Amino acid sequence: MRTLSGKQSFFLWILALIITLSSVVYQRKTGPTYPVRRSVDIGGKHIQYELLRSHNSDTDAVMNLIVPDQHISGEMLWRRYRSHDEWMSASLEREEDRLIVSVPRQPAAGKVMYKIVLEDGEGKRYELTQDPVIIRFKDPVPAVILIPHILFIFLSMLFSTRTGLEALFKGDKSYRMAIWTIVSLFLGGIIFGPIVQKYAFGAYWTGWPFGHDLTDNKSAVAVIMWLLALWRGKDPARRQRWMIGAAVVQLIVFMIPHSVLGSELDYTQSQ
Repeated sequence: MRTLSGKQSFFLWILALIITLSSVVYQRKTGPTYPVRRSVDIGGKHIQYELLRSHNSDTDAVMNLIVPDQHISGEMLWRRYRSHDEWMSASLEREEDRLIVSVPRQPAAGKVMYKIVLEDGEGKRYELTQDPVIIRFKDPVPAVILIPHILFIFLSMLFSTRTGLEALFKGDKSYRMAIWTIVSLFLGGIIFGPIVQKYAFGAYWTGWPFGHDLTDNKSAVAVIMWLLALWRGKDPARRQRWMIGAAVVQLIVFMIPHSVLGSELDYTQSQ
């Protein structure tokens, strides 16, 4: 073990930040709550659109499609997810150059499947997505709870990556950085995480052994791995491989998209 120079330490912090930000972007864009952003050409006109996949339960999920051509109309086909509902149809209202999509609000963890179909003046129909979009509703989470959760989770990812790099380059501060990692991870994933979950979906913990929510489970896996690394890392001869291993495990589990296998209301149980 050796003390890294100031330049080396600065370089590793920058590298850790780049890796962390890249993983955050990847996780967000591949997750089931990230909006569907695409475009379609109708009559030579290029129309871009964004379809929501997550929304608060206190209002309908309203989306605006910018379609200046007054001859283009549209409809929404929808049904509640995990239900015995028949597909329902609703015409899209027009307000000047916008077609308004409005998905009826649902209780927390309720999901709706919906498809948007546009029709030009000649009756040709355009489905905006091949498969239905699934949107999940959640109760609002106060910013005073949500912001610390996001901040501490981000810091834990940053500290974890930096700890792994410190160990990889045989720096002597990996054990201290591992403590910063476990503290921020515990605050973000084990303290504020369940509180966010309670506000949003009415339950503090839906991971193992009570459910299969991967968001909860991956926090638990990362915490357990870092606790093992701190325990086994007391021995300098074992510290490097344990710190690198814990950092790799956290990076892998946090690359799993947010909200996969999350809380989900089963409407068939209430029909």
